[in-house]
Amino acid sequence: MIIPALDLIDGKVVRLHQGDYGQQRDYGSDPLPRLQDYQQQGAEVLHLVDLTGAKDPAKRQIPLLRKLLAGVSVPVQVGGGIRSADDVSALLDAGAARVVVGSTAVRDPQTVQQWFTRFGADALVLALDVRIHADGRKNVAVSGWQEDSGVTLEQVIANFEPYGLKHVLCTDISRDGTLSGSNVALYQEVCPAYPQVAFQSSGGIGSLDDIAGLRGSGVQGVIVGRALLEGKFTVREAIACWQNA
Repeated sequence: MIIPALDLIDGKVVRLHQGDYGQQRDYGSDPLPRLQDYQQQGAEVLHLVDLTGAKDPAKRQIPLLRKLLAGVSVPVQVGGGIRSADDVSALLDAGAARVVVGSTAVRDPQTVQQWFTRFGADALVLALDVRIHADGRKNVAVSGWQEDSGVTLEQVIANFEPYGLKHVLCTDISRDGTLSGSNVALYQEVCPAYPQVAFQSSGGIGSLDDIAGLRGSGVQGVIVGRALLEGKFTVREAIACWQNA
């Protein structure tokens, strides 16, 4: 399915270039009408990233998120600097269907394994941002991509498979925010290797051709952010393309 995404800083819709807060593009302070429009066009799942909360968990935009989640009737997955069980709880209580967990799952797998036991695998999405090396190693980056963890995508998945891992959002960092197309080969490799995991592709979608290119790759969700904000195509067109490609 097509999963429209919004990134939020201080209530505004923004895009960062490859995770850099210094390279920020502003798309206005109307996240709720955008989400409602995405839903009206047929989106069955939405994706929100609280970038304010990612930078400083004490400033998580819970009142805003609660309002946004109450304003739509489809499931919404929410991420951004999830570091504790309380963070997960707060977002689920605010109405999130699933909470997206990134760096903490890589750095402290034992803690996040406890969350799987407590909240259930369906309530958690692992966001694994990979940097692919010349030898094919898929190392997961952490700290907003500033740091190579030295841990591979496969190692992280292996840590969580015994806990019923269901959802993985996988981004090739080199493609994110570039509108230069997804890394189809990456998904063709990892999706068949883990048939029990529903992979979501993220990063690089700039055209309907990019969406069509992911058909048959095995991904079950396609995150689309900047291309929708810039009017490259509509949610309705993206869904039609995904279903007909």
